[in-house]
Amino acid sequence: MSRHQGGNGRGKTSGRGGNGQRKKSYARGNAPIKKNAASSTNAKKEDGLIRLNKYIANSGMCSRREADMYIATGSVTVNGKVVTEMGYRVKLEDDVRFDGRRINPEKPTYILLNKPKGYAVTNSDSKDKTVMDLIASTTSSRVTPVGRLGRGSLGLVLLTNDDKLIQKFTNSNSGVARLFHLELDRNLKYEDFQSIQNGLDIDGKKVEVEDIAYIDNSSKKEIGIKVKNIGNSILRTIFGHLKYDLVKIDCVAIGPLTKKDLPRGRCKHLSQQEINNLMML
Repeated sequence: MSRHQGGNGRGKTSGRGGNGQRKKSYARGNAPIKKNAASSTNAKKEDGLIRLNKYIANSGMCSRREADMYIATGSVTVNGKVVTEMGYRVKLEDDVRFDGRRINPEKPTYILLNKPKGYAVTNSDSKDKTVMDLIASTTSSRVTPVGRLGRGSLGLVLLTNDDKLIQKFTNSNSGVARLFHLELDRNLKYEDFQSIQNGLDIDGKKVEVEDIAYIDNSSKKEIGIKVKNIGNSILRTIFGHLKYDLVKIDCVAIGPLTKKDLPRGRCKHLSQQEINNLMML
């Protein structure tokens, strides 16, 4: 027996109007589709971009809503240009500044590495081995090596994404002292030891070190020397000037940080106390 369904009856709507013409049906399979919604979302995730207001909020400066206000008033620059566009997206590696101060959307990370020979101290892409290969499994943060240590040199390297700490290390007036254990091709004469201790005039410039000492219970070929320069080229400059060859360069301390309990090729995240000690230098 058939049931007739009027306009006010209960039952499934046929999709036909009173004039017999079929209207659009929203039954399963015919619902309207938001075109490219899923693919657009995936594209945003895969293109490595992040909304500027989220970038600012992640840095801890303010909330996303407040960030929109600061963007609108021209307080934010991206790679040197003022951006006032809402919804503007940036890369993590872009230079984003809030009231002139560069900000970072990542949590501050501090890693101490005891570098073996054969690794370049750089965060640039390279087919050769770099210190980034040694720390890859310990962090996803975009850290940078602070200071330089030659590929053939050994010892401590600090890596961080904290711009304030990087500036502290690279400040030519203050800097942070590093202690090196050096081995020379021959014994260091005492008169040369004194010359280094008093400061050398090399190519019209005064070259000074923080401290120098012979290593206890070792030959006069081995010395400890403390410098504040961010690279180790000053060591080759000093000993090359005095006609010595450097057989081994080993950075054994950076400020208060030492190699204690850190085997060659291993790294560690600094404790809060170690970070505080660095900040107080």
